[in-house]
Amino acid sequence: MSWLTRFVRPKIQAIVQPKKELPDNLWHQCRACEKLVYVKEWTANHNVCHYCGHHGRITPDMRFSLLFGAQYELLKIKRVPHDPLKFKDTKKYSERLKDAQTQQGTSDGVQVAIGTIGGQDLVVAAFNFFFMGGSMGIAAGEALVQAAEYAVQHKKPLLVIPSSGGARMQEGMFSLMQMARTTAAIQRLKDAGLPYLVLLTDPTTGGVTASFAMIGDITLAEPKAIIGFAGARVIKETIREHLPEEFQTAEYLLEHGMVDRIVHRHQLKAELGTLLDLLMNKKRIPDQRTLTAVPQPSEKVMKVLKSQKTLALPL
Repeated sequence: MSWLTRFVRPKIQAIVQPKKELPDNLWHQCRACEKLVYVKEWTANHNVCHYCGHHGRITPDMRFSLLFGAQYELLKIKRVPHDPLKFKDTKKYSERLKDAQTQQGTSDGVQVAIGTIGGQDLVVAAFNFFFMGGSMGIAAGEALVQAAEYAVQHKKPLLVIPSSGGARMQEGMFSLMQMARTTAAIQRLKDAGLPYLVLLTDPTTGGVTASFAMIGDITLAEPKAIIGFAGARVIKETIREHLPEEFQTAEYLLEHGMVDRIVHRHQLKAELGTLLDLLMNKKRIPDQRTLTAVPQPSEKVMKVLKSQKTLALPL
């Protein structure tokens, strides 16, 4: 092979032929450790970083698949009035809504599914943060109300998975009214004696936090999820004080008693299976005969306790 073929020709081809650009969707950069993760591996790991364990945001479809596999049914939500205020800023709200519906393939940001975990039926209402920041408007409120009503009618427990920036400002007072509607619907569920579970994910803020998200019978959270009402920056500027480390994170709320347990995404299904078994299987609840069989403190121990005045209730 001559030097013209080996050296000159490749250089001419490099100048004449355009370079092949690599697709920009092959890699995902983790928001926490900033390392690059191959997109296929990121998706296969349910949007959890291989390096640092950061939990990325996922869609309701991914949530349902993670919990139920392919065996679940979507609850059809009633249509509600869109754009009741004919709102417009730099763009019409109706146009923003259509763009979000086209991108996500759903009518709004909350979907409801019915499936089974460990032989126990469960109703799940999940927010989609990719749909206008998971904001809660009339449609989202209606989805939650219908999920609660379905759970009451069919005597099933309800799990809500919020991921939201709060109330949807384009619907004004109508969006704020959903705080009262959803809270009342959850109360009807509790009055029926059915369990209400909440899984707080990143982020859970604003009017969502101030209503149904913080009244669960059992409140779970994903690691490092941001949970709060107002933003940390707003709070800091208002009270003019330095905020604690990890303020408004799931770990901070767990330490202060506002979250019952932090659960890794890959362990969520097993955790829910255990909780549903304990909450719904009444045969596991010990009766009075079982309780009386518990060994009682000895007389010597009782004297010590009474002398130290540590007993809150008479034994």
